Amino acid sequence: MFAAHRQMLLELFSERELLDDVQLAELNADESGRSPAEVALDHGWIEQPQLLATLASHLGCEHRGSLPESLPGDAVAAVPGNLARTYGVAPLRVDAAGVDLAAVDPLNHRLVEDLTFALSRDIRVVVADPAQVETLIKRHYGEDEARIEDVLADIAASGTAVEVGELSEEEIEEMATQAPIVRLVNLVLAQAVKDQASDIHFEPFENDYKIRYRVDGALYEMAPPSKQLALPIASRLKVLANLNIAERRVPQDGRIKITLQGHPVDLRVSTLPTQFGESVVLRVLDQRNMRLDLAEIGLPAEVEAGVRDVIGRPNGIFIVTGPTGSGKTTTLYSALRELNQTDRKVLTAEDPVEYEIEGVTQVPINPGIGLTFARTLRTFLRQDPDIIMVGEIRDAETARIAIQASLTGHLVLATLHTNDAPGAVTRLVDMGVEPFLISSSVEGVLAQRLVRRVCPSCRESYQPTAGDAWQLGLTADEAVNLTFVRGTGCEACGGSGYQGRYSLFEWVPMSDRLREMVSAKASALAVRQQARREGMTTLREAGLEVLKSGITSVEEVLQYT
Repeated sequence: MFAAHRQMLLELFSERELLDDVQLAELNADESGRSPAEVALDHGWIEQPQLLATLASHLGCEHRGSLPESLPGDAVAAVPGNLARTYGVAPLRVDAAGVDLAAVDPLNHRLVEDLTFALSRDIRVVVADPAQVETLIKRHYGEDEARIEDVLADIAASGTAVEVGELSEEEIEEMATQAPIVRLVNLVLAQAVKDQASDIHFEPFENDYKIRYRVDGALYEMAPPSKQLALPIASRLKVLANLNIAERRVPQDGRIKITLQGHPVDLRVSTLPTQFGESVVLRVLDQRNMRLDLAEIGLPAEVEAGVRDVIGRPNGIFIVTGPTGSGKTTTLYSALRELNQTDRKVLTAEDPVEYEIEGVTQVPINPGIGLTFARTLRTFLRQDPDIIMVGEIRDAETARIAIQASLTGHLVLATLHTNDAPGAVTRLVDMGVEPFLISSSVEGVLAQRLVRRVCPSCRESYQPTAGDAWQLGLTADEAVNLTFVRGTGCEACGGSGYQGRYSLFEWVPMSDRLREMVSAKASALAVRQQARREGMTTLREAGLEVLKSGITSVEEVLQYT
């Protein structure tokens, strides 16, 4: 219940004094991933009628303790089934002034705006038991169980126009708004979000057209549409993202904000012209899957303590490093959430802004108009900030400005692309930054990777082979008493053998000896050896511990460490 609104609910519980300090502390420490409302209800700390009444009061909405078993016919007729299912609403009453809608998620801030536009009526949200609302939706509108394969068959049978010759902008737009194309795109997006995909790829090739989505770092292919659907699908996505549908020669970037299963989802859109048509990739930004809390992202206790110590300092640079898709952004956002207080000015420069954090001033980088990281950072210093986040240090100029900011009393959080934590400082030297500036400003570096968890439903244990031991750097004696796990593939994990991901970390706090070595231009190897002597756990060692604990597989550890 209301899983996407964790922070708001915690603040509401505190402001309305619905829970005591001990209960609030337990909710803050809860790592189950469930909504605070669900946890509080399960513990019996609050009754559902009281919770819903408080939410209604907070939102200025009507609260109904019970809903009718059936809905008025005129109300059902006023709200199409696709909108009712998509936004999770049941129409209770319709009149000249508007329509009363009981919502599964009344906290969805886009619900009123989107449905007011779609229905051309004023919307009055009603807070009620979400389970009762869902029951009414299913009873009156049914469940859209259509499969992508079925929709593709319907498109083929209906002869939907997909001509790809010389078309005008109006013809392309008309093609993109045909009902079968709209339904196909909606189904693909809904399926990907349901499967918790991080990215969706629409890829044209010479003889076919692929739709793939990435789950837990691996790509899976959906039912392939006809090659002739490439233009209509790409055009539909560009219409949703407010991009120029007539321009197919240059890359474009945009954003789609939609509601799926009653929850708001942001999609970052990137188009790329290829020799066979436009490739479109969507990055799925679903707040429900983000756990923006340092205590919940899997940091080992000693690493979490070190990170908290560094970000608690008034100045200096905290660097998070790793490849694309390793969780760097989640770590930095989690740190920002802790630092974001009313007595601090927090500014971020991001390309692009992935998640909106209330109270933080976030600036999207746009090199096309000259708004680069370096230019933005220079402007930040005139905005009287306390904390600055740099989405990525890409060049020497950005690095120097970030370092100067840290030396003039600002805490700077940044990401950098290197293979390991010790390599971050030598990477800055390679960029042309003076070593003495690095040694005096960098306070700590965190490297991270994401490995897939073995599926709990189909996991099996086995003894490592001699080949496994050799690849992992283990002796035969070390491997003889170990038991590893692997997934055989089942319905729960879609046959992959994996379900979910787990974070590995490599933490290097900057000691006096390391600062001396950096100032003396020591090699990356020497810095790494000194960090090991000071107790650094490498990514491979962290991976081995996770492997021995039965969380991941040999293949994952070898691939990502």
